[in-house]
Amino acid sequence: MKLNWYGHSCFRLELGSSVVLVDPFLSGNATFEASGIAKDAVISGVTHILLTHGHGDHVGDTTDIAKSTGATVVTNYDLCMWLAKQGVTAFEPMNTGGTIDLGDFKASLVRADHSAGLVEQGVGFPLGSANGFIITPEKGPVVLHMGDTDIFTDMELIDEIYEPSIGLVPIGDRFTMGAVTAAMACKRFFDFELVIPCHYGTFPIIDQTPDDFIEEMSSEDVVVPKVGEVLDV
Repeated sequence: MKLNWYGHSCFRLELGSSVVLVDPFLSGNATFEASGIAKDAVISGVTHILLTHGHGDHVGDTTDIAKSTGATVVTNYDLCMWLAKQGVTAFEPMNTGGTIDLGDFKASLVRADHSAGLVEQGVGFPLGSANGFIITPEKGPVVLHMGDTDIFTDMELIDEIYEPSIGLVPIGDRFTMGAVTAAMACKRFFDFELVIPCHYGTFPIIDQTPDDFIEEMSSEDVVVPKVGEVLDV
């Protein structure tokens, strides 16, 4: 498996013949835009887009990418139906607790503690639930993308059921867990072999670096990749 981080919560995973983008927030993502990486390079060959929830900094460029690549969007039912109205034609709706087989990998929606609505022209409306994604490849380690979330004790059940060995963990505080609670979640409820922090540095009002999280973890299991750096895992 090849894994890339593109700032905020956006990851690209190459799983056999499948190329997966999770939460493809690229336009307006200051961390990604500062990298100088071309968007075309990120979306090249993409076959699936996984969305943890309906906030703009996670849905991001989904509609444009899906239209230009034909990628299948996988997310909660409500968000799928809204994206269909935006012109997305290939999608796989699901909901919390469900698993679908997508060939090279299986995708499972798990709980996250967060909101999930969207605001347009000053009016807010719900787009289903906020979730994390379990990505289980045919070959390779199981990945948990936590989405945006607080700590919660049922994380222990997620670990027991799916046994993820890679955690993509939000640490930026204010809208998600901060350094202390994110580290507590990883150490108390999971047995990760590799932890990659995300959802930091993108906006001035969230934590700008992963330094406090790394200090709280006190572990060699934390890897902080550069934007676009390829990790073979």
